[in-house]
Amino acid sequence: MDYYKTLKDELTGMLRQAESETIKVVSARPLSPEEAIGKPDRQDYPILKGKEVMIEADFRGSKGQAFTDIPGNFEGSVSDFLDLDLNNNGSRSIFIAGFNAVMRYFGRTSGTIHCKDKDPKACAEQLPEFIEKNFGKVKIAFIGFQPSMIEKLSESFGLRVVDLDKDNIGQKKFGLLIEGPEKTEEVIEWGDIIFATGTTCVNGTITKFLNKKSVVFYGISASGVVALHGYKRFCPFGK
Repeated sequence: MDYYKTLKDELTGMLRQAESETIKVVSARPLSPEEAIGKPDRQDYPILKGKEVMIEADFRGSKGQAFTDIPGNFEGSVSDFLDLDLNNNGSRSIFIAGFNAVMRYFGRTSGTIHCKDKDPKACAEQLPEFIEKNFGKVKIAFIGFQPSMIEKLSESFGLRVVDLDKDNIGQKKFGLLIEGPEKTEEVIEWGDIIFATGTTCVNGTITKFLNKKSVVFYGISASGVVALHGYKRFCPFGK
C-alpha cells in the first residue's frame, strides 16, 4: 500500500541520517494482557477478551507498541525490518510497533507504551473535557470499541460507533447500537468529528479517515504516524 511505502521511506531516511543502517536489531513480541494493560477496573476491553493482542517492539532500548488481531514475533536487522511484506495485520502490526519504537528513539514521538491499571479509566474521564475544549458540543463518529471512552462520551455527546468485531456489531452498549464497517461512510458523514482508534494504521483503514473532517486518533498504535503527519491524538496516560 502506498501509505506504508511513505512510512517506510520516512523510516529509511531517519536511519540513514543517523548512519545506523548497519545496526542491528529490531525485535517485536506479543505481550500478555497483564503486561499490556495491567489490572484495569473493568473486564470488557478487547485485549482482555482475547480479541486483540499487544505487540511490543524494541529498538536500541526504546519501545513501541501496537494492537493486532494477528500476533507474531520478529527479530532481525533494520534491513530485514524494512523488507517486511506488509500484506496483513500481523506484519503491519510488527512494522507499526517498530516504527513507533524508532520514532521514540529519535525523539520524534512519545507515549508509545500503553497505560495500565487505573489509568484507562482516568483517561476516559478526561476525554469529554478534551472534546468540548477542542471542538465544542459535537456529534462524534467513533471508530473502534473502547468501552470506557464510549460510556463517558455517550453521557454528553451525540455518538455513533463503528467496530469490526462481529461479537459487538448489532449489540447495544451503553444505550448505543454498535454498527458494522459497512456503515463507516454513513457514520463519518453524520459526525462533526471522527474519533478513531490508532489501530486503523495497523489494519490498513487509516486512509478512510484522513482529509475528510477533523479527526483525532486515540491510543498508542498511531503514536508515530500522528507525530510524523501532525494529526491530533488523545492518549494522556501513554508512557
